[in-house]
Amino acid sequence: MILLMKYDEMLERRSIRVPEVLIPRDRANLSRWAVIACDQYTQDRAYWKRAAEVVGTAPSALNVILPEVYLEDGDRAARLAAIRATMRDYLAAGVFSDPTKGFVYIERTTAYGRLRKGLVVAVDLDGYDWKPDAKAPIRATEATIVDRIPPRMEIRRGAPIESPHIMLLANDPGKKLVEGIGARVTSGTPLYETDLMLNAGSITGWAVDSAEDLDYAAQAIESLAQAGTGDDGSTFLFAVGDGNHSLATAKAVWDELKASSRDGKASDGASIQNHPARYALVEIVNLYDEGLTFEPIHRVLFGTSAAELSKFLAEKLGGTLKAAQSPESLERAVSEPNETRFGFVSREGISYLDSPASTLAVSRLQPALDDFIARHPGVKIDYIHGSDEVFRLAAGENAVAMLLPPVEKNRFFATIAEGGPLPRKSFSMGEASEKRFYLECRKLTE
Repeated sequence: MILLMKYDEMLERRSIRVPEVLIPRDRANLSRWAVIACDQYTQDRAYWKRAAEVVGTAPSALNVILPEVYLEDGDRAARLAAIRATMRDYLAAGVFSDPTKGFVYIERTTAYGRLRKGLVVAVDLDGYDWKPDAKAPIRATEATIVDRIPPRMEIRRGAPIESPHIMLLANDPGKKLVEGIGARVTSGTPLYETDLMLNAGSITGWAVDSAEDLDYAAQAIESLAQAGTGDDGSTFLFAVGDGNHSLATAKAVWDELKASSRDGKASDGASIQNHPARYALVEIVNLYDEGLTFEPIHRVLFGTSAAELSKFLAEKLGGTLKAAQSPESLERAVSEPNETRFGFVSREGISYLDSPASTLAVSRLQPALDDFIARHPGVKIDYIHGSDEVFRLAAGENAVAMLLPPVEKNRFFATIAEGGPLPRKSFSMGEASEKRFYLECRKLTE
C-alpha cells in the first residue's frame, strides 16, 4: 500500500492518473472496432463510407464518434443522440471487458513500416491550458480556434464514455518513460492486438498495471517534470501533438461541470473533486521516437486560382515564383533542407514560391493566408494530410492546393516554451493513415 500511495501521489502531482481502461470483449473483431481519428479525411466522404462498410453491424468506435466530415450536416442533432444511445447500449450490453486499472503501452506499426510506441494514461484537465501564455504542465503546440470548441462540446457533454485520439509529446531524449515501460512489459501477454482497417497497419497493447511498473512510470514522469521546469518555476511536461481541440473541449466541459456544481457535488451526484470528467484519456509519445515523423499539414483553398493566390503571397512574403517540371520535382523542391518554399498545385499547373524567410515556414504563411481569405470572402480553406490528397483535391475546379515544407523537431519544446503555440495546423505527426485510432475507452460517469 505504501508503494501504491507513492506512485499515485507522484502521478497526480504531475497531472496524471491511472485510468480504468475499457477494451471490447470481442478481441477477434478489434479490426472492426478501431477507427481512425474523427478529424481525418475531412474532404473524403468515400473513406468514411468504406469504414462503415468494413464495420457493418459489429460494435465499433465508428458508432460512438462523429467524423468531422459530417460536422456541418443538417442531421447533427440526430447523430449526437444516436451516439449517446449507442454508448449506453454498449455499456449495458457487455460490449466491454471488465476495466483494466492501469496504463496501456502500445506499439503501432503503420502502413509505411514505421513502429511508433505510446503510453495511454489519463491526464488531469486542471493541469492543461491551451492559451498562448499558458504555464501549465500540459500545453498546446498550435493555436486553438475557440469557435471550434462549442460544437465539440455538444458531443462530449453528457457522453457516458470517451475514446481518445489525443496524443501528447514527451521531451524524453533518454527514452526512459515510454520506451522504458515497453522494455518492462512486452515479454508478457498482450492486452490486445489487431490489424487496423483500410490498410492502416496494426497495433498491439500491453497492460501496465503492476505496482512496480506504475512506480517506474511515476519516477520517469517525475524526472521529465524536473527537467522541464524553467527558471520561472513553471513545468512544461507534455505538449499536445494531436487532438488539441478535443482536449480543449474536454477541459471546457469539465470547467462547465465545475461551475455548475453545488456542495462539492456534480449534477449527477458524483463528487466533483474526483469526477471522471476531470480527466481525459490520451496517448503519450516520445518526441524522439524514431517512428514519429513530423509531416507538414498542407492547405487547399476553394474558390480562387493559383495565379491569384501565388501572386498575392509573393507580394506579401517576398521571394520568387518558379515553375516545377513534375509533381516529384515539386515535392523535392519544397522539402529541401534549409529552404522555405511553398508549392502550388491546380488545374493551371504546378509551381512554387521560393521565399527568403528563415523562420518556421507556417508561422509566416498562415497569417498571409488569413489576410487573403479576409479580402476574398468567397474563398474557403481546408487542411490536408498527405501529398496524395493535395494532388487529388487540386484537380477540382477553382481549387488550389499548397504543399508546405516539413517541420524540424529541433528545439521544438523550447520554441513552444519561449513563444507559445505555433499557428494552427502547423504540423502533423505522420501521414493521415498513421493517426491514432480510437480503441481504448473510459467511462465519463460514475
